[in-house]
Amino acid sequence: MKKAVILVSGGIDSSTVMAIARSEGFDLYALSFDYGQRHRYELESAGRVSRFFHASGHLVLRIDLGVIGGSALTSDIIVPEGRTPDAMPQDIPVTYVPARNTIFLSFALAWAEVLKAYDIFIGVNALDYSGYPDCRPEYIKAFQNMADLATREGVEGRRIIIRAPLINMKKSEIIRKGIQLGADYSLTHSCYNPSPDGIACGRCDSCILRKEGFREAGIEDPALYA
Repeated sequence: MKKAVILVSGGIDSSTVMAIARSEGFDLYALSFDYGQRHRYELESAGRVSRFFHASGHLVLRIDLGVIGGSALTSDIIVPEGRTPDAMPQDIPVTYVPARNTIFLSFALAWAEVLKAYDIFIGVNALDYSGYPDCRPEYIKAFQNMADLATREGVEGRRIIIRAPLINMKKSEIIRKGIQLGADYSLTHSCYNPSPDGIACGRCDSCILRKEGFREAGIEDPALYA
């Protein structure tokens, strides 16, 4: 089987990407990060999702981005609440983690070289999203160009392809796709600011996008909200 490295956060998008990669016959190698985020519930979800899809490996790397700060997800900054989906792409919110996808994809690229995996899947989305600059098609294209230039595999003609199959899909389309491919969204966690026992707030950008996606898809959201 062809190997693929899948960036897995434990949310809807990465769970759907795992379903897509599995449906295409890939041997899955999940990669998650303990990067100093506000809570560990997403890492627990990433583990559940990886086991559900029978990943051959699940690597959790610790990178303390909290020492850098600059984000509501890694430092003591208030998480925005109550923004409408239409308002989200108009600015870059404080939940943006500086250079996060660049850091994550760089580690994925290194692991892919070692595994001889020529596909890296990432669940970025440029339609129903919070306005992050590293979720856009031009960013993925630029990283692909860098990967071609900066790796032994790329220089020797064995390209490692950065695949972002959700990038032009609405959240409702992503959810329908995942359901079609057998994803179990009860295993996922999306909230930026859950309660101490892991209950989603229902008010942050991620919760609002998730709830709106399920509503538009006509599918019941299995998440528990405060």
